[in-house]
Amino acid sequence: MASDTKVLLEDLVFPEGPRWHDGRLWFSDMHDHRVVAVDLDGRSETIAEVANQPSGLGWLPDGRLLIVSMTDRMLLRLDDDGLAEIADLSDLATFHCNDMVVDDQGRAYIGNFGFDLESMEDPAARRTGELVLVTPEGHASVVADGLAFPNGTVLTPDGSTLIVGETFGGCLTAFTIEPDGSLSNRRAWAAFDDHGFAIEPGRISPDGICLDADGGIWVTSPMTREVVRVVEGGEITERIEVETVAFACMLGGEEGRTLFLCTAPTHERDVAREKRGGRIEMRTVDVPRAGRP
Repeated sequence: MASDTKVLLEDLVFPEGPRWHDGRLWFSDMHDHRVVAVDLDGRSETIAEVANQPSGLGWLPDGRLLIVSMTDRMLLRLDDDGLAEIADLSDLATFHCNDMVVDDQGRAYIGNFGFDLESMEDPAARRTGELVLVTPEGHASVVADGLAFPNGTVLTPDGSTLIVGETFGGCLTAFTIEPDGSLSNRRAWAAFDDHGFAIEPGRISPDGICLDADGGIWVTSPMTREVVRVVEGGEITERIEVETVAFACMLGGEEGRTLFLCTAPTHERDVAREKRGGRIEMRTVDVPRAGRP
């Protein structure tokens, strides 16, 4: 399959959680246990090493980086003297933590797997996950539950709405953000099918997502090896095929119209480490980024 993208950076293990920040693309090379930043010329820098697998990234209003540490279910902050623990989510998150979005007040919304993916073929083992809110002071609380693998998450430009991809729900779900950061008015934003909590080959299963200025959301779909742009209600307006598998996306670049894709041949840790086939790919699109991340 020919890909309609350009490669910015390769020889990665499993890139995830891309964020455009301060003129560079930042991402977690999850199975290589490091956070990386790369500029548009392909020059990369390791920002931090995270022993228990980094995932979601975001920034506090003062510019300090927040990092989700997956397997120990921690939220970390990168200070001048190294990584500091902000919150232990092990009593709140049902399984490994993953993606995150941080609002303009520094409040972090963090999803989690819900169950061990190694048991995903057993329907009885599948459990829903939560969104956990962590304040800049480190207070953590569950603000939404019953989500079928909450994954990529965006905030609208006015800060009023959070939209999260439910990977095993085949849908995007929206919430109203209350002044205290809690979530209300859960509703369907877009559904790709009506199969409910299911794991099926060929199904659009949202992984990483990002929002554009016309209100469209780019959605990576590992099960169909593509990236789609969807508008509220579920209409797909564009599709991009990739050579391997796209797991996450982010709009950025000088005009906000560069769509960056995190791709890899597989998400399986040991195989990914051996292959080192992970890439950051990019393509110009018509509508620039909006909202957060």
